Amino acid sequence: MIAAHIAPHTAKTTIDTPWGPALIARSPAGLTGLWFEGQKDHPGALDGIKEDRSDRLLQQCRTQVQEYAASRRTEFDLPLDLHGTAFQQAVWQALLAIPHGELSTYGEIAEILNQPQASRAVGAAVGLNPISIIVPCHRVVGSNASLTGYAGGLHRKVALLQLEGLTIRGQRVHPTMDTASLF
Repeated sequence: MIAAHIAPHTAKTTIDTPWGPALIARSPAGLTGLWFEGQKDHPGALDGIKEDRSDRLLQQCRTQVQEYAASRRTEFDLPLDLHGTAFQQAVWQALLAIPHGELSTYGEIAEILNQPQASRAVGAAVGLNPISIIVPCHRVVGSNASLTGYAGGLHRKVALLQLEGLTIRGQRVHPTMDTASLF
């Protein structure tokens, strides 16, 4: 990643989630990351960044993730400070528009971005999403409703989709009536 796109983390902490420990980080402008332990492209320990369990935004993130896990929250209300290329930023904004319990495909996101041939590039950008769960990359599936990958591990993607009321059979997601028209 180009240095200009590296987030200026100013505080961090680790939270416990039903899906395993997660590192969260922030900048003065907002949340910069939520990475599961062992996640692909995990930034590591973020050496030199202050551990601050009392930071207000990090506490709000912890609370909102806990509420989501308990099915008491379907949307997050946290300031985000996403750092990436213009294309990555556009993909991550498209992810934020996917409602709780619904799905999208890489191809549909490419269409939304007016780049219908960019499905693979969309997939790469989705895989580099720095804020798991909150920027809901787990809601993106293959064109045939296949699970495809998930940087945090496919077992977490399955668990998140099931939490949102979707049924998983084999390697396919069986959406609710509202999203059935996607496939």
